[in-house]
Amino acid sequence: MPKPLHVSLIAIPDASISTLHGLYDVLNSFRMLKGADSSLPETPPFTVEIVAQTTESIRLASGLPVQPHRGIAGIHATDIVIVPSVVLNPDWRVGRYPGLVDWLQQVHERGATLCSACSGAFLIAETGLLDGRSTTLHWSYAPDFHKLYPNVPICPEKTLVVAGERGQFVSSGASMSWHDLALYLVARHVGPTTAQTVARFFALQWHRDGLGPYMLFEGRRDHGDAAILEAQDWLAKHFSVADPVDEMIRRSGLAERTFNRRFSNATSHAPLAYVQQLRIEDAKRRLERTNDSVEEIGWRVGYEDPAFFRRLFKRLTGVTPGHYRRQFQIPDFATSDTRPDRT
Repeated sequence: MPKPLHVSLIAIPDASISTLHGLYDVLNSFRMLKGADSSLPETPPFTVEIVAQTTESIRLASGLPVQPHRGIAGIHATDIVIVPSVVLNPDWRVGRYPGLVDWLQQVHERGATLCSACSGAFLIAETGLLDGRSTTLHWSYAPDFHKLYPNVPICPEKTLVVAGERGQFVSSGASMSWHDLALYLVARHVGPTTAQTVARFFALQWHRDGLGPYMLFEGRRDHGDAAILEAQDWLAKHFSVADPVDEMIRRSGLAERTFNRRFSNATSHAPLAYVQQLRIEDAKRRLERTNDSVEEIGWRVGYEDPAFFRRLFKRLTGVTPGHYRRQFQIPDFATSDTRPDRT
């Protein structure tokens, strides 16, 4: 009978309790699920512990306390380490947890797989082990992460990234994609059929389309180029007009080549690509909040050719407009005027 894998869930004051306890509940659920399905192993495949720098109770980011099972000083080897998502308030301060960083390096050298849920990647990146290896986290944290760890390629549009020669670095993206991390670990170490059983029991879903549909486009505005900033301000209200790039160039008074170069340098997007991002972002809101047809929405954001609009939408978001609407529009039962009976 195989020995259970030891899973160390790291608790630090910045941690999100929902991610920490969610991962603990799912990976620690096999004893509770025993006998529910033939795909489940006879004995729990994981021994899950919440670990911290010491065994003292920790108040997490939400203010709720957690009691670690063990301190890291007593853990010389472990199979899987997971750093849950952390709340940046307002940003990540490098050097706060030198003991944890050293411990992560040590257990990795002894064969541990290091996993991060969303912004937990900040702590693992401090080890330097992620340099040159791709990772993912919430897209809103990506700029700060890049400033601190410029040698770590970021893929915020990906739900899950497995990196390293033996897949020893695993990261999950935005917020609730810790579900994908938990299911991946079950599939990898226990089997895909077992992962399906766990997913059904907890009603967990893989984010198969990636995180592109969830991402919000916000053009860079901290570049200091006044002419380009003025063009961005105009474009924010007039992106649906015909030939908006030509109009921006005309209004700027700059030569076309100069404008294009300065716009790309300032925003990291070519002018036309920037326009497309604004149009698709507006289309996403209309798909979420109205019942207008896809053709009408495409026309309203600036595209007369519905087929082109559909292709562009899928290229930028990863899903079709219809799929996006089904996924993000509030369901009828949640908007019903019916009120619960309080008698």
